[in-house]
Amino acid sequence: MTLSIWRYSHLTLAISSFLFIIVAAITGVILAFEPVSNQLETYSVSHLSEVSVAEMITVLQEEYEEVISVEIDNNSFVVADVITKEGESQTCYIDPKTGKKLGDIKPKASIYKFATTLHRSLFLKSIGRFFVGLVSFLLFLITVSGLVLILKRQGSLKKFFNKVTWENFYQYFHVVLGRLSIIPLIIITISGVYLSLEKFNLLPKEKISHAIDFDHLKAEPQQKISNFKIFQQTKLSELRKIDFPFSSDVEDYFLVQVTDKEFTVNQITGEVLSEVHYPFTKVVAYYSLLLHTGQGSIFWAIILAFSSIATLFFVYSGFAMTFQRIKGKTRNKFKKETCEYVILVGTENGSTQTFAKMLYRAMINAGKKVFITDLNKYTTFENMQHLVVLTATYGEGEAPSNASKFLKLLQDKTIHNHPFSFSVVAFGSLAYPKFCQFGFDVDAALTSNENATMLLPIHTINNKSFEAFSQWKQEFSNTNQTELKLDKTILTKRKKTVLLPLVRKVTNDFAKETFLLEFDCNVKFTSGDLLGIYPNDQEHERLYSIAKINDKLLLSVKRHELGICSNYLHNLVAGNSINAFVKKNPTFHFPEKAPKVIMIATGTGIAPFLGMINEAKSTKVDLYFGLPNKASLQIYESVLNEKKLSKINYVFSREGDKKVYVQDVIAEQIDQIISDLHNGTVIMICGAIAMQNAIFLVLETALEKNGKTLSYYKNRNQILVDCY
Repeated sequence: MTLSIWRYSHLTLAISSFLFIIVAAITGVILAFEPVSNQLETYSVSHLSEVSVAEMITVLQEEYEEVISVEIDNNSFVVADVITKEGESQTCYIDPKTGKKLGDIKPKASIYKFATTLHRSLFLKSIGRFFVGLVSFLLFLITVSGLVLILKRQGSLKKFFNKVTWENFYQYFHVVLGRLSIIPLIIITISGVYLSLEKFNLLPKEKISHAIDFDHLKAEPQQKISNFKIFQQTKLSELRKIDFPFSSDVEDYFLVQVTDKEFTVNQITGEVLSEVHYPFTKVVAYYSLLLHTGQGSIFWAIILAFSSIATLFFVYSGFAMTFQRIKGKTRNKFKKETCEYVILVGTENGSTQTFAKMLYRAMINAGKKVFITDLNKYTTFENMQHLVVLTATYGEGEAPSNASKFLKLLQDKTIHNHPFSFSVVAFGSLAYPKFCQFGFDVDAALTSNENATMLLPIHTINNKSFEAFSQWKQEFSNTNQTELKLDKTILTKRKKTVLLPLVRKVTNDFAKETFLLEFDCNVKFTSGDLLGIYPNDQEHERLYSIAKINDKLLLSVKRHELGICSNYLHNLVAGNSINAFVKKNPTFHFPEKAPKVIMIATGTGIAPFLGMINEAKSTKVDLYFGLPNKASLQIYESVLNEKKLSKINYVFSREGDKKVYVQDVIAEQIDQIISDLHNGTVIMICGAIAMQNAIFLVLETALEKNGKTLSYYKNRNQILVDCY
């Protein structure tokens, strides 16, 4: 429930202020370039910490007839108000080492004037300043709520910078950019609010006044200004402004302003007459201005520009995700009290809702009366006989935003008091330690409900796998004796394809169902990427992991008797072409910086490794390759570069009397593998999901003894998986 409050607060605050935030962000980007351009000017002085006030005054008095004041602005420009030897009054930029004039004062560029006024007050003066201050505060709250949501998503502060699981473009970069810009945004918003409070005189103010005893001013011993100790000790990097005496009378003095205080100096003796420290509020206001504007620092100005651009993306991606959720909602064809089937959905970003919509339409097309709604809207369904729950898990095992009340509602026996069967489909990512945890919680709660009977065991879906969902659909169809046809176009749009000519086909006389295909490909790709194929111009693509060998695209295929795509590919001959697309798969690329890589594959899962092994340079590579028998290895001999492998383990499951699988060999060598993991080795697994699960079980058992978890190494990108 607490999580829902943070989520809805984040969204509500963003909706209520997004127009002002857009204006502030756009003008913020423009204004971030002003300090950068200023720093590139020749007037900027970089050696302020090397020059003392005494040195500067000495050269100025030699260069000019009279010096009225010297000010060092936030851009490190030294501005002097002087009277020249010719009697001309000038205000100009000077070099404090030589006293020479560097240039006349440049007026602020019109674009920066416009952007500054719009950024500060929206051209509405005091009313505008109030709204800008309010929006700064709202943006601060949005940033804080966003920080809380990222912490919830990642699991803890310790895991804040762990890998973010890809769900979609908007979600991924909303989180990634959020993590990068969270600290600058907090600084920007707090400093903006503080400057607004100061502008409206809402901060405590202390009047600065100097108590000078004019009756006891000393006129001796007379010293040269270059010998004034206070001026020798004060560097220009500390100085903000110095006002010179109007006359040579002892009653007139130097007024010096530095970062945290100001003091007066006897112009004859160099004695400090009075010193007043600025109140804390004034010092904070000074640093707030620097931090909010980036004045004086190219590095910080660039960070401010990046944060402003990121803010614009947050508005865009936030609304895109919100509209995706709204768009994903399904209108019910039947009223809830008339339906035998009820689908309840728990989703955070709308992707689970898409699967639910696909199931809903399939059941409607099969002639079933179905009602679909959120888990939080669980209520009395008078005619319900079958309940299907499709739910995601948020962060560390928590409920999605529209499912936070379900477990409590289920405990209320007055809501639903007649028998029904249920099936739970849980969506999640193996990158998170509590994979599909909320789905398991729902399944456990329904199992303990006296009115509920389990129709099918809980089914988990990793990374929104359509294939895994199709497997559950088939089990559900068989149990209900209803043929369901899923329309995958609801899930993904057809991708744009390119024509790939088949250069070579390699077959095996001893294992005729397995073959290699080598294509010419003009599209950029890397071993480990995926090739999407629409067999016979079907709407649903099939994905194959691919290798890059000598700039050719290679894939390994096993023909299945009823497989549409595998039969389509099996019938190809050299010279034929296919329509396909390359899907980038950066999470399964060869880790070149790893000291060692352990590759584990079964059957056609060897495909991406064939290219990676061929391209490996100095990285050590161990291969564990599971096959039915020695004869099935023949097809890979021409493309498997054994010379680049430091260790090869062929595992033949159907040779000899006893069946041996890859996971058995892994278990035998587990101590060395765990030691390698500890030293930075990356394990890559490609092949059947059953093999992956078996290897995970072996690894988890061994890691428990070492005080580590599988998720620890997954989060460090030391376990990479592409299984099907």
